[in-house]
This record gives sequence, structure tokens and C-alpha cells, in this order.
Amino acid sequence: MSEADDSAFQRGAGISPAPHIQPAPPPKPVVAFNRRELDTILRLYGRMVADGEWRDYAIDLLKDRAVFSVFRRSSEMPLYRIEKDPKLARRQGAFSVVATGGMILKRGHDLGQVLRVLEKKKHLRVVEV
Repeated sequence: MSEADDSAFQRGAGISPAPHIQPAPPPKPVVAFNRRELDTILRLYGRMVADGEWRDYAIDLLKDRAVFSVFRRSSEMPLYRIEKDPKLARRQGAFSVVATGGMILKRGHDLGQVLRVLEKKKHLRVVEV
């Protein structure tokens, strides 16, 4: 190296400036069911499995909503989707139950109340007097 090259190297010539590194934006929170909500859903799921109605489930945590899907068989479309959408919390309620075709069966603010649409109706029994 010559003397000119050596002095240019020392001054930083020939070195490209580092690009300005921007910090990554904080990740948006993922919508999820809390412990109480999941407990309520899984209690219903357990009863329906015991009755032989349901056999499998899936939980999807998306950016804008959380979905608990219920299947009769895992290879089929879900029978029902229990959804939590916080954007609708002040309007129609954050929770909804959606049938296979996309029809909303029930929507509301209270998960227990919304899940009652999936409860099996008690059959009438003959009672002897």
C-alpha cells in the first residue's frame, strides 16, 4: 500500500457508511381466549364428546380474532366455530357461534350465554304421579 492509500484508509475513505438501522415495530398482540373463556368452552366440548356429538377441535389465534373450531371428524369442515373478535366488543359482543355455512347462530357479550345455543335440548320425559 502506498502512503496515500494508507492515509485514505485511516480517514475512513473506501468504507461505506452503515445503513441507518430502524428498530422493528413492536408486534401487535395476538387475540386469544383467556383461561376462563377456554375453560367454559372446554367444559362444553367435554360434554359433547361424552355424548358422541363432537370428536375433534382446533384453536386458531389470528391477528384480529381467536377461533375455536369443533369437528365431528378431523377431515371435515368444522361443525361450529366459536369466535372472539374484540373489535365487536362494544357493538354486538365479542363472542359468536358460527355454523358450517357461515350463519351466525348467536352473538353476544357473555360467552356462557352465547354457548347455550349449542347445548342439547333436554328431552321431555314421562313422569308417573
